[in-house]
Amino acid sequence: MRISPDRILTTHTGSLPRSAELSDLLLRKDHDEEVDAAALDRVIRESVADNVARQAAIGIDIVSDGEASKVNYATYIHERLSGFEGDQPRKPALDLAGHPEFRERLARVSGRQTFRRSCCTGPVAVQDRRQVRKDLANLREATSKTRVIEAFMNAASPGLITAFQPNQFYPSHRAYVEAVAKAMKEEYEAIVAAGFILQVDCPDLAMARHTGFQDLSEAEFLKRADVHVDALNEALSQIPSDMVRMHVCWGNYEGPHDHDIPLEKIISILLRAKPRAILFEAANPRHQHEWVVWRDARIPEDKVLVPGLIEPCSATVEHPELVAQRITQFTEIVGRDRVIAGTDCGFGTFAGMGKLEPEMIYKKLRSLVEGAAIASGRLWKRTFARARYAN
Repeated sequence: MRISPDRILTTHTGSLPRSAELSDLLLRKDHDEEVDAAALDRVIRESVADNVARQAAIGIDIVSDGEASKVNYATYIHERLSGFEGDQPRKPALDLAGHPEFRERLARVSGRQTFRRSCCTGPVAVQDRRQVRKDLANLREATSKTRVIEAFMNAASPGLITAFQPNQFYPSHRAYVEAVAKAMKEEYEAIVAAGFILQVDCPDLAMARHTGFQDLSEAEFLKRADVHVDALNEALSQIPSDMVRMHVCWGNYEGPHDHDIPLEKIISILLRAKPRAILFEAANPRHQHEWVVWRDARIPEDKVLVPGLIEPCSATVEHPELVAQRITQFTEIVGRDRVIAGTDCGFGTFAGMGKLEPEMIYKKLRSLVEGAAIASGRLWKRTFARARYAN
């Protein structure tokens, strides 16, 4: 994982909007409908190439493939791992449960989630290695044609998989998440072996409190989150920490979010995880204030903070000056050398969903780049001025 010695680098959470053609193909495949495999491979490859080129063109330093091959960031695994079957509807998030009309309006505006939500009904193991190989080849080809600092690839964390796919097979949740971790270990190591940064997506450590694990008490949830970090660390045991980053969020959907578990309740658990970099929400109104939690925490000296400075649910383009100010908040906590500018969450979390047009999204990412440039100018100028005064 690279940190620039002279400026703040930029990245994002991973997912980018998929075209209507790609979304349709992914959703049809997800529901086991007949799909032209060659056509799907071509559309994915072209989408990855376009995603990487557009990121590079606006100045994003650490780019992704946009998660083009995945129907979403959590349930794509039923195509790669055995032991998952069926399609079980999920409960509304706790903050939305009492607002059925609002949920219906969101569905009309954003598109309905029509992806499959399987259950674990048998032993979990790797059954298909082809897609991860294709993903790696597509990202390698796309980045070879651009000049970027680094590239990363997303993968679902063991805990995230268990939060979306309920257990109907293993004798305990611990046994379930440990089996998933063992199966996912191969994908994690393949991404790093290919020369890319691995991003493990871990909304199970925050969002799942009011979604997938909403029936647990807070104390029970925190114990489960601890188990998830143990399983994740074991799955990453052969990977250097500086080749991994983790994303934690409370869900990139519009809603009250008044059931979000506070960061202060989970931060010690997050800091136990092996990944060197932590991506987290810092731009949306429910979690902006939590920069003080990071300020007051005992953050290990090897950790890198990647605060979300752009809100993916709003069409408003953040002003670069606001982005620069937000960056400075975190550099004052851990230093300019341990901050990368990021986004709160993904822009294309689910195929066929999302209200923002691609051009809006790239305007927001451009503002991120411009804000990082403003902050860099001030931070390095300030250091130069201090050095002169000291002499």
